[in-house]
Amino acid sequence: MTRMQLDFTKADGLIPAIIQDAASGDVLMLGFMNDVALAETQRTREVVFFSRSRNRLWKKGESSGHVLKVRDIRVDCDADSLLVRVDPVGPGVCHEGYRSCFFRSLATDGTTQVLDQRTFDPEEIYAQNTKPQETTG
Repeated sequence: MTRMQLDFTKADGLIPAIIQDAASGDVLMLGFMNDVALAETQRTREVVFFSRSRNRLWKKGESSGHVLKVRDIRVDCDADSLLVRVDPVGPGVCHEGYRSCFFRSLATDGTTQVLDQRTFDPEEIYAQNTKPQETTG
């Protein structure tokens, strides 16, 4: 095995991390990691992102309990993107109440259509907040 040097230089120290359900293959979300978030993800085996809006690390599920248990992490050919295959804990990852953040389709005319049903009520999960805390920033 060779030690991989990831390229954190292209996007202000961040790399995109595509989150995929390891069992179904469904893409659940996209987040960003810096080198510290990646190291914490590797150490805890639960996904940690860098929130661009809050300018800090945040563990996915820190307020909802819907954590993402890491099965494995794959690196793209340019070493500047990750595919994180996970076992999701909870009914969904999207702060809008869906299993996946990719619950809408975009038509050629720019309109969107919701394709999925909500799997949880975000009002119940984020009741103490006026705005959900689990955005990818």
